[in-house]
Order: sequence, then structure tokens, then C-alpha cells
Amino acid sequence: MSYLKRHGHNIHRKFVHCKNRGWLILSPGCRDRKRFISRLKPPHLHDEHFLIRSITRLGCCRTRRHPKRSQQNWEHRGKKLIDTDNFTRNEAEEFLLQAAALQNAIFNSANFSSIATDAKGVIQIFNVGAEQMLGYAAAEVINKITPADISDPLEVIARAKALSVELGTPIAPGFEALVFKASRGIEDIYELTYIRKDDTRFPAVVSVTALRDVGNTIIGYLLIGTDNTARKQVEAERMLLDQAVRDQQFYTRSLIESNIDALMATDPRGIITDVNKQMEALTGSTRDELIGAPFKDFFTDPERAEAAIKMVLGEGKVTDYELTARARGGKETVVSYNATTFHDRDRKLRGVFAAARDVTERKRYEQSLQEADRRKNEFLAMLAHELRNPLAPMRNALQIMRLTANQDAQRPQEDAIQTATAMMERQVGQMVRLVDDLLDVSRISRGTIELRRVRVELASAIHHAVEAARPQYMAMDHTLTVILPPRPIFLHADMTRLAQVLGNLLNNACKYTPHHGQMCLEVQRDGKHAMIRLRDNGIGIAADKLPRIFDMFVQIDTSLERSVSGLGIGLTLVKSLVELHDGTVEAHSGGLSQGSEFKVRLPILEEMPEPPRLPTPGQQKPATTLRILVVDDNRDSARSLSKLMTLIGHKTQIAYDGLEAVEAAGTFRPEVILLDIGLPKLNGYQACYKIREQPWSKNILIVALTGWGQDEDRRKSKEAGFDGHLVKPVDYAELEKLLADLHPTPS
Repeated sequence: MSYLKRHGHNIHRKFVHCKNRGWLILSPGCRDRKRFISRLKPPHLHDEHFLIRSITRLGCCRTRRHPKRSQQNWEHRGKKLIDTDNFTRNEAEEFLLQAAALQNAIFNSANFSSIATDAKGVIQIFNVGAEQMLGYAAAEVINKITPADISDPLEVIARAKALSVELGTPIAPGFEALVFKASRGIEDIYELTYIRKDDTRFPAVVSVTALRDVGNTIIGYLLIGTDNTARKQVEAERMLLDQAVRDQQFYTRSLIESNIDALMATDPRGIITDVNKQMEALTGSTRDELIGAPFKDFFTDPERAEAAIKMVLGEGKVTDYELTARARGGKETVVSYNATTFHDRDRKLRGVFAAARDVTERKRYEQSLQEADRRKNEFLAMLAHELRNPLAPMRNALQIMRLTANQDAQRPQEDAIQTATAMMERQVGQMVRLVDDLLDVSRISRGTIELRRVRVELASAIHHAVEAARPQYMAMDHTLTVILPPRPIFLHADMTRLAQVLGNLLNNACKYTPHHGQMCLEVQRDGKHAMIRLRDNGIGIAADKLPRIFDMFVQIDTSLERSVSGLGIGLTLVKSLVELHDGTVEAHSGGLSQGSEFKVRLPILEEMPEPPRLPTPGQQKPATTLRILVVDDNRDSARSLSKLMTLIGHKTQIAYDGLEAVEAAGTFRPEVILLDIGLPKLNGYQACYKIREQPWSKNILIVALTGWGQDEDRRKSKEAGFDGHLVKPVDYAELEKLLADLHPTPS
């Protein structure tokens, strides 16, 4: 009734609850006399306020005040329970049953606890939800304890202190702290830890309402609580996740900042979105100045920097992309960029991540290495030149001795001279080979060696290599067996380099096989490859040396007592030249004193060879006496070569510098000029230019005969107007062949 009055409802009927009998509805004016209209006995209806609120909410009780009137007999008044609303008894009974069911559902809900107390806080109602949450039966707590007894005491004390400060009044810890705000009409919802009967704890969210009577006096409190464990777990997990994210961000940032490289991120347009401290140091700009600025603005070549971003976006990444960064103070730093794109979880492009490493020191080091390599090559070229110059007159002299020797003389002195001559020729040839190997290794290491590949018959290359090695293996009394296939094999190869490969292998076999050794050179067809096998019964190769046998400067025999010499570069050349021919080479040995075997595999040229051309009448050139001008500042070399040419029937003249050579060419009118490059007054290139300027030089054959044999030297000689290029010490047979092939037409 108090609830209806507070909310503006005028009640003309009175509801009275009778113990064990239910609710009685009395007619107005009969306050002293109870008339039974309807009796209901739902055992769970104990709350008048709840029932009245339920009836009002359902809209079934709409009353208004009636004027007092004289008492009428009961039959007439009893026709309607509420005459103003035409509310029949059956409707009232049905409504009260519905309200009772609703109340029953609320109070028996397991989803939240409903605890009602009296004004002192002693529990009067303890619903099913409270029983399930806290583990107590209602009988164990009703009229025995307060909600403070099942709450965390430390939290209750803390709440009392906090409220005392907030509200400016002392609040005792206990039940008062739980309901103080509600008792003052302040809506109060707070978190609290409840303690179960088994002493376990769980977090709860509690809503507190003060219950008042018609006089607005507090008659109790209603505490509705929900288990907050799940939400707390979610919050804890979220906190852990947030902390993990923060830790990951801190870890990632630490990685970025501790990196020695300058790191940055840009959007797809090339606008910087993030940088590290190294990037700030590289550009001389702060983080705020860098973020939002175009990436390209901090490099000496903005177009190349912008092209880098476009390349990353197009290809997904770039590596070792060199740029020069320019700091605000003007300092320039060469950097190597590695960059890649990055995407979000939906694979949408977010931008470019780039790392720039300062390679200034590396560039200086590379430049110093290049300078050292250049100087090394210059030194090797100079060394070769200086070694070849003294070898040239020695080889010329040996050839003169051979030509002037009396072949019919049987005197011991003549035999001794021939033996000494043969020995010196072998040693000179060995010196020439060492010089050539040094220069070839330099060319291969720089990648400047070029192959002049043509159709080559392998048997012919084998024959030339064997003939070249004949003096060496015959001096050691070796037996060399050559086995060739019945059908010819053709290769697409550089004849000179192929002969060099075979010559180096034969040279090694001769050196590392004791006297009277056995060697076998066998050629087989192995599918689409030619297999060249060279076996010997020499000193063999130790097992620990086999894997490194083709490395530069590796020696098979490094003992002080070794009887053979070499630089340890011959097999390195073999491997490099074979691989340039798309082939492979292997070394095998059973160990020391077990001999060795080298296998070279080269691809076979499948196309048929051209038929040999038969010589036609008049094609053979007759032997002709030539006028030859020999030009060399080394007088021994010039005189010995002039003497040699004279012995074979040519007319010669000598000049010792470039200026003298030009004058002699004008007066002597030679048909062939053997011209050194390194000359005083005018070098060989300049002298050739001067001679070629003269109309009478059209049919003169000018051949460079020099100690300079690099590819660059050959290119320069060709540009200067030379017809050929021979390297000292010239081989007599090679010179004869060149003169025969390039014999000029007499003027």
C-alpha cells in the first residue's frame, strides 16, 4: 500500500495478509471487520511491496478514490473485487498467480544472488542464486549473520576508509560500509569479494537498495549480486594481452633502436612514417623532422632514391642498393639499402621497411683492394716484361746455336754443346711457362680472360700437347702411352687454352713422377662428353691434399728435399680454363706413392666437321728473302734476333729507339718490322702511328714483339696499326708461321 501511495495510486480496497491463509481483500469502510472475498495460499508470497509493484506493472490495478458512502450489503458490494476497474475475482486470482510465478522466478534465479536484510543488516532472505554462489543453505544464514560476514574483511575495511574520505564522515568497517550510500539515498553499485562456505573467494558486483515503509523509514536492505569471475578473467586476460602488446612494442622498439643500421618505414608514397636513432644520426634530423617528410629528400640523388621505393613496391624487395645520404650539415655517407614491403593481417600493403648500412669504410676498403689489385697486376705485367726481356736474347742465341751446329760432327765438344743447348731450351721454356701462368692467373681472377672458341679436333690438340711436352718427359726417361678413340671427337674450344690445360697436366705428371715412370693419356667418348684421363705412377697425392689440390699456391710436395719446383698455380689454371669451357676436372689418388689420375670432361660438338680443303696449285707460298727491320732497345735481344733472321735468309737492319725506327723504315723500306713497344724517344705505339702515316707503309707487315702481353696491350697495338702481337721470348716456330701467314705482297 505504501508503494502505491508513493506513486500516486488511490487505494479504496485494503489488502491484508493473514498467516497461513494468504491475502484478504477487504471492502472500504469495514476496517474493524474482515470480510473474506478471496483467499490464496501461495506459500512463497511474503512481500507485500513486491506483489503490489507486480500488479501495478502489469496494468491490472488502476484505482481511483471514491467518495464515502453508506454501507451496502455484502452481496451487492461483492459483485466486483474492484468495482472501478471491473476487476472480477477470477481475473484477480489469475493475476496473483502470475505475479507469484514471476516472484518465484526472480527469487529462485541462479544467475544472481538476492540477499535481503532487516534494518540492522541481519539476513532475512537468501535466494537460490545466493545459495549456489556462496555454498550456504538459507537456514544457515537467515537471522544469523550479515552480508559483511561473507565479504572480504580487508576490502570492507578499505571501503569504509574510502567512503569516510569521500563523504567526509567516519564510517565503521562492517555492514554499515556496505550499505552507507544506499541508506543516504545514493545509488550504489560496487565490486566486492565474497567468501564461500568452503573459504574460496570470487569477485562479485553488488547493487544495494534500501527498503523503506510507508513512513519512509528504512526497514531493510536488498543486495543483488552477480558473479564477476568471468569478467575478471576476461579483464585479466585483456590486461595480460595489453601487457604482452606493450612488452612486444618495447621489445620491437628496443631491437629497432639497438640496430647498427639506420632503419625507417615509409608509406607506399615514400613518406617516412617511422625511424630509429641511427637514421636521425645519418640525416642530422630529429625524429619529428623526418616523419612526414619524403624519403628521397635525404639523399644526394633523389631520383635514384625514389626509384628504390618504386623498385621495392614492384619487386617486393631490393638488396644492396647503394645511395649517398646527405646530412643537414652537408656530410655525405654511402649506404647500402635493403628494403622490403610490409602488409597488415588482411595482406593490404602498408608501406616499405628499409635498413641502411653505412658502407663508407667498406667502399674505402674495396677501393684500396682495387688499387692493390691494380698495382699487383701492374707489377705482374712489369715483372713479366722484365723477365721476358732477358729471356728473348737467350732463346734467340739458343736457336742460333742450333742452326749453326755441325750436324755431321761427331766430336765430343759438339755433343756437349747440343746437350747444353737442349737443356737451356727446356729451362727457358719452363721460365716462359711460369711467366705466362702468372699473367693468366691474374686475368682469370679479374674475369678478363676471353676464349676464342672454334671447332677443334681433340686428337689434334692432344698431339700438339704431347709434342710440346716431349722434351720434358724424354729427359726424365718416362714412357707416355696415348690412346685415342677410333672416331674423331670435335670440341667447341679455344685451341690455345685447351693445349695449355693438357700441357699443364702433362707437365705436372712429368714433374711428380720419378725417372723411368709410366704415364697414360687416354681419350674416351662418354655420352655427350669427351673424357680425357691422364694416369701416372708418380708420388701420388696425400688424402688431406686432395680436396685442395686445385686451390692456388697448393704444393703437392712441400718438403725441403723436394726435387721439383713450381708456383702451385698450374692446376688452378687447369680448373679455371676447363670450367670456362663448360667442363669439369677431378683428381684421384690412392695416397702417397700410389700415383695420380686426372679426369677432364668436356662437352662434345655434335655438328659434323667441315671436309678438309685440298691445296690448290699456287696456294703454297715460295720461300722468299724478306727485308726485316728489328727494333728493340735491348741491344742483345735486337742483335740476336737480327742474327737469327739473317741465318734463315732474310736481310735485316736494327734500330734501338722509336725515332730511329721511323727514320730506318723510310730509308730501308722493310717488308716486315719487328717492333718493340717499350722504346725511348718514341714508344712502339707512337712509332707505328708515324710509320702508318706514310703512303709507302701500306704493304709493310708490322708485328709487335714485346714483353707486354696483357689483353689491354694487345688491344692498344691493334689500334695503333700493328698486324700482329708476339710476346717475348718469341718462339722461332711461331715467328716463322706468322711470317708465312701474313707475308706481304712485294711493293
